[in-house]
Amino acid sequence: MKTGVKILIVVAVIAVILIATFGGTYNSLVQERETVEQSLSTIDVQLKRRADLIPNLVSTVKGYAEHESEVLDSVTQARTQYASASSVAEKAAADSEMSGALSRLLMVVENYPDLKADANFRQLSDELAGTENRIGVARQDYNEAARTYNTKIKSFPTNIVAPIMGFAEVEYFEASESDRDVPEVSF
Repeated sequence: MKTGVKILIVVAVIAVILIATFGGTYNSLVQERETVEQSLSTIDVQLKRRADLIPNLVSTVKGYAEHESEVLDSVTQARTQYASASSVAEKAAADSEMSGALSRLLMVVENYPDLKADANFRQLSDELAGTENRIGVARQDYNEAARTYNTKIKSFPTNIVAPIMGFAEVEYFEASESDRDVPEVSF
């Protein structure tokens, strides 16, 4: 066999290995990014579910606590903020704002025993509690997918291919500073 043919075969084998490695890396990055996007979509679905519960909750509370308009307005504003959020950071901020507003609303409810006994309010409260749990799980799933993806794009040799193909690090869904504060409990 001639030397030129041997060199051509070696170059062809190296090219095939590089193409296969590049293609495999690209495909795995696409798969990880899709997992991240699907996880973020799950958070959106649960936040939307919570936002959809709010008008019913507010109207139920209004019937009992008409003079608590400031708290009711803050819940409505938080829902509006969520609707306009687009980035992960904005969604996290809107989520935090909505959680705070709902907490204030539920504190107001404590002053109205008739409201707490209302079947419609109890059902809405149960649905809201279940939704809050699903939001927590969805956040954890998203952050795990983001961690896996971010680790992959920072690891060798993927860190060479990722920037070339437009893969960038994603943000984590983080709690706000106010969510990190430990609530004061007194009896």
